[in-house]
Amino acid sequence: QVRLIETGGGQVQAGGSLSVSCVVSDSTFSVSTSAMGWFRQGPGKDREFVAAINMNTADRKYAGSVKGRFTIARGNARNTATLQMNSLKPGDTAVYYCAARSRNILNSLVYEAPQAYDYWGRGTQVTVAL
Repeated sequence: QVRLIETGGGQVQAGGSLSVSCVVSDSTFSVSTSAMGWFRQGPGKDREFVAAINMNTADRKYAGSVKGRFTIARGNARNTATLQMNSLKPGDTAVYYCAARSRNILNSLVYEAPQAYDYWGRGTQVTVAL
């Protein structure tokens, strides 16, 4: 059974920083993670792409709204991804979801589409207050 375990998040004042981490827990040891990503869903909004990383090449991609403020990184074990969020704004308030891809990945591609991911976490709340 594959589970994505998210930690971190919480509440912070505007301008502050938070980080969220995700670990792929695979009791069958059969899943190799080729990519991981973060998505978010704010109040009354659709789920949107935030950031993603190719676990083989470390290539990254960011949504325009977070570029320069957020950084996604992979862990040494290649089953962990962390999203460091700086200069947070009230508009960043959302439930943040981790996603992992087990299918093969071509070269240095980084996927924004949620359909590219095979496993999802339950989400962790990030609240940015004025």
